[in-house]
Amino acid sequence: MRTPVQDFVRRLLAQADIALDGKRPWDIQVGNPRFYRRVLRGSLGFGESYVDGDWDCASIDGLFRRIIATNVPASALVALNKALLHARSRLTNLQTRMGSRAIVETHYDLDHRLYEQFLGPWNQYTCCFFNRARTLEEAEVEKLEMICNKLDLREGERVLDIGCGWGGFARYAAATRGCEVTGISISREQIAYARDFTAGLPVDIVECDYRDLPRRFEAGRFDKAVIVGMLEHVGYKNYRRIFGIIHSLLKDSGSFLLHTIGNNRVSRIVDPWIEKYIFRNSMAPAMEQLARALEGLFVVQDWENYGHYYAPTLAEWQARFEANWPRIAAIDSARRFDARFRRMFNYYFLSCKAGFETEFLHLWHLVMTKEGHGRGVYPRVNLLHT
Repeated sequence: MRTPVQDFVRRLLAQADIALDGKRPWDIQVGNPRFYRRVLRGSLGFGESYVDGDWDCASIDGLFRRIIATNVPASALVALNKALLHARSRLTNLQTRMGSRAIVETHYDLDHRLYEQFLGPWNQYTCCFFNRARTLEEAEVEKLEMICNKLDLREGERVLDIGCGWGGFARYAAATRGCEVTGISISREQIAYARDFTAGLPVDIVECDYRDLPRRFEAGRFDKAVIVGMLEHVGYKNYRRIFGIIHSLLKDSGSFLLHTIGNNRVSRIVDPWIEKYIFRNSMAPAMEQLARALEGLFVVQDWENYGHYYAPTLAEWQARFEANWPRIAAIDSARRFDARFRRMFNYYFLSCKAGFETEFLHLWHLVMTKEGHGRGVYPRVNLLHT
């Protein structure tokens, strides 16, 4: 005998052509009846229920492509469960110094040996480019080459890398272009790794919150600046501040490249499950939010969307994560990499993959110059050939 809650959940998922205990790859196989009441908590309960083993699905990404495409995330149930997080984002600044530290401690300060099992040799924990590339290793280089070329990096130029991660871009730019790169981060684990990774090159890895940059470096010090996969942790209330800081540190002739996940609609939060378990106090900007924050500071010379490249990037990470799971489980680390962690990361990789496949999420490159200091039409946007 089915309960009213079970009937409600079945009808909700049927809107996305998802059956419970069906035979298609994207159908959900229910293993524990508590699944039904946990779904009433929206995406948070749905994800927690999967991590706890209440349900399984042969194709998590196929499941989420259908959920997103039929706009189930906009249902009243899901909206209600996001209400508290929306209220917090409006009434407080979630990305204060303490808020920024939370994401570092829960995600980026995990043992780097975990990330070595699924990232490529340049440690690019953001979208890689699969234009000509056929492997993750090639896609990392293709992305790094694209960034260097878009900024026209030259020998001896000073480059500021805000949110430098494990030092992949800094090492690549210094080694292939002869730049002097200053990378900043607040993750001590990443800083220690990045310093070793860039040893012997003109790279300085500094422990510094972006808010402290004006106290560390004089105005106009840098020729170029990049943010690669870090703006997602800044928050809409702080966009104007970080862009203003970059503006002050760049030379008038300088340029700034922003590589960020983009949202297809204005929001001030991330999915509640992602917020709790993967990226605390994070969000992806919409075009309107970026445009307002850049107004009067930078001229956008180029704005391109590479979101579809994120799907194969995530597919590669997930495949490597699964293939190397025995090694990951054997890592002797402060954080236990157990069966629940395995399910959590697989759910994260594949649900996000669906977000990019359905264009619910984007991956943007913006190339900018200081207002009033452009030097003509940006070459990459001039498609006329003589």
